Amino acid sequence: MGGSESAPRERGSCPMNADASTASPCAYACSAKPGDEVNPLNAMEPPNQKPAPDQPFPLSTQRVKSTIPKATSDKGETWEYPSPQMFWNAMLKKGWRWKEDAIGQKDMENIIEIHNANNEKAWKEVLLWENILHPECDCPKLKSFKGDAKNISPKARLRHWLGYELPFDRHDWIVDRCGKREVRYIIDYYDAGPVDSKTKLFTHLDVRPALTDAENAWDRLLVWYWRFKVDWLGLNPKLPIPPFEDKH
Repeated sequence: MGGSESAPRERGSCPMNADASTASPCAYACSAKPGDEVNPLNAMEPPNQKPAPDQPFPLSTQRVKSTIPKATSDKGETWEYPSPQMFWNAMLKKGWRWKEDAIGQKDMENIIEIHNANNEKAWKEVLLWENILHPECDCPKLKSFKGDAKNISPKARLRHWLGYELPFDRHDWIVDRCGKREVRYIIDYYDAGPVDSKTKLFTHLDVRPALTDAENAWDRLLVWYWRFKVDWLGLNPKLPIPPFEDKH
């Protein structure tokens, strides 16, 4: 799923030309530093919507709602993406200096669109795992997430030893499986070339449950086996549930 391990399309039962390095999905989620007061659910500081002292132009403070259900809400709420102003402040906090990139207002709008599109793609990949392997939960939700680009996953490190590039970013997402179980997903972000002008995607995602217990290990083994049958034997495995069309 997400690239090296994949599954059928998701079902839709739940609510749901900037430089690629600048638009990293982690640019906002990783903005907090040791000692900062952070929200444990997203590893971020309280929203900062104030213009920076040397900011060359005004930025929107409007936030866009995602399609990702929020596990901490019983009212069907979804997670909100950062506004352009919040994103700008977060990048400054990470050490970025706008004067070096000569970035403009339109660039910031593009960066936000890219950031949001790549996170939506990551959630769809999570749903692929959940829908096909655990259909008993009809609406998994995202409880928390954090960026951890410096913590290279064992799988990514193994791929690197085999000659492949390292991911430029990593996220860990905690998914609530209908209140019965919490599952940690690892998302490795690989550079997939220029940003697609239509989809706003520029990453190859490797999304999978972390190998924290036997159930997650079994899920990954099953997906690997299904892929082997499709890719190497040309067989269509009999899956627990049929593929679902994306209804969003």
